[in-house]
Amino acid sequence: MVTHPLTLVGGAYRTPAGAGRRMARRWPSLAFYASALGIVWRAGASAKRGTYDDTAWWQSSLDTVRALERVGVRLEVTGLEHVAALTGPCVFIGNHMSTLETFVLPVLLVPFGPITFVVKQSLIAYPVFGHVMRSRDPIVVGRTNPREDLAAVLEGGAKRLARGVSIVVFPQTTRTPLFDPAEFNTIGVKLAKRAGVPVIPLALKTDAWGNGRLIKEAGRIDPSKTVHFAFGPALTIAKRGTEEHDAIVRHISTHLRGWGGTVRD
Repeated sequence: MVTHPLTLVGGAYRTPAGAGRRMARRWPSLAFYASALGIVWRAGASAKRGTYDDTAWWQSSLDTVRALERVGVRLEVTGLEHVAALTGPCVFIGNHMSTLETFVLPVLLVPFGPITFVVKQSLIAYPVFGHVMRSRDPIVVGRTNPREDLAAVLEGGAKRLARGVSIVVFPQTTRTPLFDPAEFNTIGVKLAKRAGVPVIPLALKTDAWGNGRLIKEAGRIDPSKTVHFAFGPALTIAKRGTEEHDAIVRHISTHLRGWGGTVRD
């Protein structure tokens, strides 16, 4: 396994005991966002100058992990040995719960190889943070025309995968704590089949970073909720990909239920 900025044990990472700070734990949201604003500001300035590379990206992501841990949020990550075993790019397909995964996945994945995200148009238009996302060469979708979004993902994703860049896809249309298999589309599987690359299922529970009412990205930080990421073994797409899609849904549903999450039957 590659040298990773997080201390991995057998492909797993768990926040060390005693990582939090007493004062930060008293006002977790205030303390975290004070740190996060600085992280985003520095990253945005670097991206605007054209100096924000993959190393800077995972470093910003690591800073975010440490900021979460200082306020008492615990992370549990499993399955990174499956990522380490890859010999080329892949499509990561996971559920989408909060802003946290966008900030934390880079430090988990970029040390193994370059990645980018499928993101909605509004995300790259944000002040400051928009510079960061644009610098990562994301695949941009509007989320208003499914046909156009599919074409953008298939064409743009195939080009990036051919360059060795893995793609992170959240097939749900919006961030939500509820996982509804009926709303989990097959766009990631279609991309992997077209590009001839494997998929890695990703189950996550990230509601420790809540979705805000006024600003969705700035919800309550709740240290009583553990953050979970579970990567599954790589799957090769056969035939139409129906079996692989079902396996991804089972991976997510099983882990979410085990973590106390909500899955619609």
